[in-house]
This record gives sequence, C-alpha cells and structure tokens, in this order.
Amino acid sequence: MKTPMTKVLDHTDFADIAPYEDSEFAARMRSLVEEPGFEHAVRFVMPEVDYQEFVNRLKQVPNNERFQLDIMWPFLEMLAKRTTTGVSMSGQESINPDHCYTFITNHRDIVLDASFLNLMFIRHQLPTSEVAIGNNLLIYDWITDLVKLNKSFIVKRNLKMTAALQAAKQLSGYIHYAIQSKHQSVWIAQREGRAKDSNDVTQESLIKMLALAGGESMLDNLKAINLCPVAITYEYDPNDYLKAREMLLRHRDPEFKKSQRDDLFSMETGLLQFKGRVHFTVSRCINDELNKLEPGLEKAEVAHQVAAIIDRNIHAGYMIYPVNYIAYDRYYETDRFRDCYTEQDILDFDAYIDGQLAKVDVEDPTTEDVAFMRGKIYEMYANPLKNKLAATQG
Repeated sequence: MKTPMTKVLDHTDFADIAPYEDSEFAARMRSLVEEPGFEHAVRFVMPEVDYQEFVNRLKQVPNNERFQLDIMWPFLEMLAKRTTTGVSMSGQESINPDHCYTFITNHRDIVLDASFLNLMFIRHQLPTSEVAIGNNLLIYDWITDLVKLNKSFIVKRNLKMTAALQAAKQLSGYIHYAIQSKHQSVWIAQREGRAKDSNDVTQESLIKMLALAGGESMLDNLKAINLCPVAITYEYDPNDYLKAREMLLRHRDPEFKKSQRDDLFSMETGLLQFKGRVHFTVSRCINDELNKLEPGLEKAEVAHQVAAIIDRNIHAGYMIYPVNYIAYDRYYETDRFRDCYTEQDILDFDAYIDGQLAKVDVEDPTTEDVAFMRGKIYEMYANPLKNKLAATQG
C-alpha cells in the first residue's frame, strides 16, 4: 500500500514556495518592473543602466529559463569581472546533463554561492539548478517575486514546531517533485546560514528533511534525489570583517542579534566587493557511498553518516590559496606551511586584514577587541585548510 508521501504531487501542492510557472511568468514580471524598490536596486547594482530599456528587455522574457540565460548570465559575468579575479569549476565531468541532482554546498555568500554555480553550469553548457532561499531574506514582496522569477524556491524559517514540521515536509516534497517530475536539479546549502568561522559542517536536520519525502526507507529517499556535494572556495570573503564584528558583539553580549539592516548590508557587501579567485569543485553523486552504509541503521545514525560523507567531499574539494596557508600558520603559531607563500604574499595579506579591520564600526574598540577580531579572521581563513587536511590525510 502506498504511503501518503507517495501520492501524485503537482505544482499546486507547492505554489507558495515554488518558482513561478511559465504561465504566470509574464504577469509577475510586469508587476515586478513597476516596483520602486526593484528599480532602486537595479540602479544601485548597475548604475550605468538605461532602466527603461532594461524594463523593455525584461518584458520580452518568456520564462525563467530565458531569464537566466538572457538577463542573469550577462549580469553575473559582469559581476565576476568586476569583483573577482576569475570564477572557475572542476569536476564537472561528474555531472550527467541527462540526470538531475541535489547540489549541496558549503555556504559562504548569501546571494552568490548558487548564482556563481549556475554561472559555471551555463559556461559549461550544463542545465542550471533551482535555488533554495530562506524566507528571512525576502523582506519585500518584490524580492519574493524576483527570486521566484529566477528559479528559486522558498525555505520557510522561524516557525513554531507543528508549522515547522509541515514546512519541512512540503520542502522535502518539492525537492523530490522538482527532480523526479520536473526533471530539474536543485541547489541547497548544507546548513541554515553561513558558517561564520568557515568551519563547514552539514546540519543533520537538513539530511532528515531531505529524506522526509519519497515513501521509501530514509536511505532510498536520499538516493532518489542524487545528492552531489560541491565545495565553494572564495579566496577572499568580503564579509570577513562583518562576521568578525558580529563575533565581537556576541562576545561582548551573548544576547546580541543581527538586524535586518545587517543582513541587507551583508548581501550588498558580498555581492559588490572583491572576492579574489572563486572556485567550485564538483564531487561525484554520493549514491555509491550511500549503498555502502549498513542496512537497518537508525535514522539518526543515517543522518549522521550521510552528513559526514557530504562534509568529507566538500572539505576535500577546497581550493587552497596562499591566504589560507598564512592564516593557518598565524592562527596555530607555526611555520608548517612557510614554503607555500612568499614574503609578498605575507605583505599583501597583512595589508588586506588591516584594511578590513579598519572598516569595522563598533563603539569604543579596544586593542584587545581588534586582536580578537584579527584572530577570528585568521581562523576563518585557516579552517578550510584544516578541514581539507583532515579529509585528505585522515
């Protein structure tokens, strides 16, 4: 007998979280371009834009696939040219363009993790993925319209227990529906929120959520969505000083909470400021590894072991830059990797850190406060190397 989770699902089950269908795309786009907030955002990010001409182009876009290719692709190429010294990808030969995957990555940038990954897919003539985005970022209705026009689906957060469980079931159902019925890959971060210290660890609750739908065993439900870990490495994190500031304020006051304005500024900073080199390493789909797990494991143990497999693949895939080696030696007070960077690398890194710390806006910073934040930034850049060593050397 089929369980309720195996009932035939359609778009109406997910209308409030799913990307807009082609049939509603044009009307939603016409509404979006009339929003003053959208116009302000476009002019801010692209100050040279002829807005009316841009609007006319948007109104000609028939669906989200063309929106990504005709609008987002050139925009992301422009952004990559302005804010990076190159965006690259390796391991793409593991992707079968005739298959659909759940790409699961570490989380560095609120906006660009999935956007730059899709840019890489477009460059390599691979299908783009739909993107999971938390509703905490959708502070205006027009932002919701924009992301749903751009192949994003909504993750409902900050709900009470019963509502949270229903939202998790709906989200899991949608991911399975997207892959198996829409034949559309999806992207989701390995955890809610970015790892402030760059110590990337998959939340086991995420694995449990992904396995809710499917109607089979937990492992079979996970295998049905073809989990594919992807490691993201930014040479420089434009938000590093903002993360250090947040850690300092929480160190001073454990009850400190970021404001909505803080989130918006983090998004703006990550989007528009310098990132150096950006690299994506695509691992193989982990179904073969899941097949090796012992049958009959408790669900909690399945979640634990699957999360560990994802972590190991992500950690092994990091691209390591001179800044990571320097930060590791500084943080752990060693010269273990002294042969991996030059004197000029040291001068450049120190100048970068000093410049970032000079941007921090806190009340009455002491020498100890600055040292605390400097240590946190060292830790951010050291952790990817630390985790890669553990993943590749045992």
